Amino acid sequence: MRLRALLETDALGLALLCGEDELDRTVHGVMTTDLRDPSRYLSGGELVLSGLAWRRDAADSEPFVRRLVQAGVVALAAGEAELGTVPDDLVVACARYRLPLFAVHESVAFATVTEHVVRQVSGERAGDLAAVVDRHRRLMTSGPAGGGPDVVLDLLGTDLDLRAWVLSPTGRLIAGSKTGPRLPGDVCVRIAAEHLAAARSGRPGPHRVTLDDRTTYSLFPVHGDGSTAPTAAAPQAAQPAHGGHGTPASPEPRDGRETVLSDWLLVVEADAGDWAEERLDLLYGVTQLIVVERDRRNAARTVRRRLAQEVLELVQAGAAPAEVAARLRVAAPVLVPGLGAAPHWQVVVARVDWDGGGAEGGAAAQALLEEILVDPASTGPEHSDRIAVAHTGDEAVALVPLPAVAGEHDGADGRGLLADALLEAIREPLTAGLDGDGRLTLGISAAVHSAEGLRGALEEARHARRVAAARPGRVCAAGHQELASHVLLLPFVPDDVRRAFTARLLDPLRDYDRRHRAELIPTLEAFLDCDGSWTRCAARLHLHVNTLRYRVGRIEQLTGRDLSRLEDKLDFFLALRMS
Repeated sequence: MRLRALLETDALGLALLCGEDELDRTVHGVMTTDLRDPSRYLSGGELVLSGLAWRRDAADSEPFVRRLVQAGVVALAAGEAELGTVPDDLVVACARYRLPLFAVHESVAFATVTEHVVRQVSGERAGDLAAVVDRHRRLMTSGPAGGGPDVVLDLLGTDLDLRAWVLSPTGRLIAGSKTGPRLPGDVCVRIAAEHLAAARSGRPGPHRVTLDDRTTYSLFPVHGDGSTAPTAAAPQAAQPAHGGHGTPASPEPRDGRETVLSDWLLVVEADAGDWAEERLDLLYGVTQLIVVERDRRNAARTVRRRLAQEVLELVQAGAAPAEVAARLRVAAPVLVPGLGAAPHWQVVVARVDWDGGGAEGGAAAQALLEEILVDPASTGPEHSDRIAVAHTGDEAVALVPLPAVAGEHDGADGRGLLADALLEAIREPLTAGLDGDGRLTLGISAAVHSAEGLRGALEEARHARRVAAARPGRVCAAGHQELASHVLLLPFVPDDVRRAFTARLLDPLRDYDRRHRAELIPTLEAFLDCDGSWTRCAARLHLHVNTLRYRVGRIEQLTGRDLSRLEDKLDFFLALRMS
């Protein structure tokens, strides 16, 4: 705002004492101080309010004014409450340094002036930024000249003092201000989980969360179809336009369950609960810019999706390895540009199952795989350009290239994705997004280095996914390592057979433990884990060997089994695993 506008506001009760030729200066902020040297707290562009408590005699005025001018202050407003009138020596000093000087009537509180300046400056900044956002939107729509969402987030920081980031649904940092601090990874994951939980509840955005009772964040959904309306929780609910902010509704009804799992979010470190409508409208405009970047990324994925679909169809149709290899040679330059040697490949199969049935989950699984297979430590959307994902029905299949390393053996067994690591990175936020309504299950194959191995890798990943599906939890994953173990067989034992088998062997021990607190079940687990070694098991349980022999004897008596026989040991082992 201009200094002239302050003088023209009667409610402020300001009188100009000097500096009439400088009234077109722009005020960027306001500060109240009575320090003799406040320069360390000034950044330039401020209107300084002072009650003149720093002034002991006339000699103090010149140094005070000189320090203000050196700090870039645009004007000084002196209160009359302390001295009755503004001293002439201060007027002379301000005139000498061409610093506009206002007198603030004793009936006007500094808080009134401060509130007016802050309100006007914020409004003008928002208007200026809105114009920049609109211009940037046009630039991003027509091409990459706009510089991506990072530029807009920088503007939010410099013009509105708002720190902001863009996150994926799993909490991966996609964009952030280049000048501000990076949001810690654990905070990103927690925010994403809070956002998904809030979106699942159907509460209108922006959602507000406070972490550790310290920092409040406002979360603005960024929908894949360009809508910034709050996500509907109910299936097949059309997205309404956001009231009062000019945000269009989704062009087609969308399954809210799928939307929750695919939306990005704009995170602003502020409480938007009491924001004016103009500021909210500005932030929704920023989300529209982010949608442009996301649409561009989705368009770039079209080629990779088609390549994955072609390879998948050939593999499932039993095509000759040479034909599959030809498709892989086409895919390799797209997924791993500049690579000299052919990569190894891993296959990941994902499925989203909704409670109570409903829409097929293949599209949702495809979008999730494209997100969660990105290295969690990476930033920006471009890193997903190394993953090709197809989907059919309820299933999504990803082809993940693993660049060959010079001198490496063909198997590549020690490299690639691991189920446990992948699960650790996505479990918390996606469990919140699926809670009460669906499940995500993942299966990961071993790495293969040829087209001949791709069909086996696909079947291996599908088997691993079925193993994961047999486990409890909203988000589960299994890897190829588990397929060489008894765990491959256990999930496919019918439930009634599992219950009868475990009840026959373990119920007598559980009943005895409840009545006598004998701890026979923990003793059995430890005995088997120690491979039947009396000394090692007794040491682990902190028991005398005779006590251990007594407990094992009681187990054999209650069940009619002999723990010295391999067959009985195996039955107990499987019963414990299935229980």
